Amino acid sequence: MPELFTVQTPPDAWARFLEHFSPQVRSERIATADALDRVLAEQLVSPQDLPEFPRSTVDGYAVTAADTYGATPGLPAFLSVVGEVPMGKAATIEIGVGEAAIVHTGGMVPPGADAVVMVENTQRVDEASIEVMQPVSEGQSVIQIGEDIRKGQPILAPGHRLRPQDVGGLLALGITEIAVALPPVVGIISTGDEVVAPDQPVQPGQVRDINSYSLGALAERAGARVVRYGIIPDNRAALEAAARRAVQECDIVVFSAGSSVSYRDMTADVIGELGRPGVLVHGVSVKPGKPTILAVCDGKAIFGLPGNPVSAMVIFDLFITPAICALLGTAAPPQTRINARLARNIASDTGREDYIQVRLEEREGERWAVPVLGKSNLIYTLVNAEGTIKVPLDSGGIRAGEWVTVVLH
Repeated sequence: MPELFTVQTPPDAWARFLEHFSPQVRSERIATADALDRVLAEQLVSPQDLPEFPRSTVDGYAVTAADTYGATPGLPAFLSVVGEVPMGKAATIEIGVGEAAIVHTGGMVPPGADAVVMVENTQRVDEASIEVMQPVSEGQSVIQIGEDIRKGQPILAPGHRLRPQDVGGLLALGITEIAVALPPVVGIISTGDEVVAPDQPVQPGQVRDINSYSLGALAERAGARVVRYGIIPDNRAALEAAARRAVQECDIVVFSAGSSVSYRDMTADVIGELGRPGVLVHGVSVKPGKPTILAVCDGKAIFGLPGNPVSAMVIFDLFITPAICALLGTAAPPQTRINARLARNIASDTGREDYIQVRLEEREGERWAVPVLGKSNLIYTLVNAEGTIKVPLDSGGIRAGEWVTVVLH
């Protein structure tokens, strides 16, 4: 039958969608210790200098650097030991000319000292004196006040996705609670009389629900919370009821299957009744994933994805992951990309972007991307692949041996 949708390029489809999608970031305050991978929703500045006191980076003796100038093993500098700075305590002694104090790694360097001599470069003469065999320069083996970060210095900006080192850095400053973006809620509606739950036996003509879980995993990886609305039969009233409930409860609603043009595919019609402006794009010039729907209904982002698992996951990464990130106020998570040579010719039709699954091989010291070919309803095309390459729009394909960029899964 003739196609009834107008195909748009991915950039044009996304631009059309953004004309009507105005994401608002909502936030909550949580313990910093629980904030790994959450997106910061406030500007943070340092409440203090770090460190707040000069710290030794080695075990040794705090000294005045000038007292060690010219010291050699044959002609050492002779210094008097006036005490020890205990760990976790403020120094109660002050270093004068010709004096030294025992300090430990991470401990406070006492007033009057401007360097630390490593214990390996000293020799104990008696309980009250040492010989220094090697000179030190001013500031050597000492972390200065505020060397890590200064009071009032910006630390992290809104939209930053918190890494383990960020959590540690904030807690080092005593920042134990922060504002982070609330995870957007993504509702997933799987449709089709032929689809059954994964824990059910399949009869001839039936398939287990894959997309509710693979798409849900992609949403969670992007930072969203997922609500699954089960498997909806090919019944207009049932689909409308599930859709209206999901739109009320979620920030983004994803329909799996029912986006192509056939007598029983009613997703576009149902989406069109959920709010204004409704369906914005129906058909994107990509393979796999051409019969994709992008819509905004009374401010809610709505997507209709093909039922084939490979198509659905490709389209999710193209459009839904960026929509989730927009609601979090952050950029899309960084992707790991590597270069490889293409192992075989890949053809592509003019006017279309192709996304090809590949596995990686090492051949004579070079990395090769080997296409994992298969129809878009074969989930193990993805399972057996390690990454994806994009054949650009209107390129006509890529020849074997050319260098390509592989986005790792």
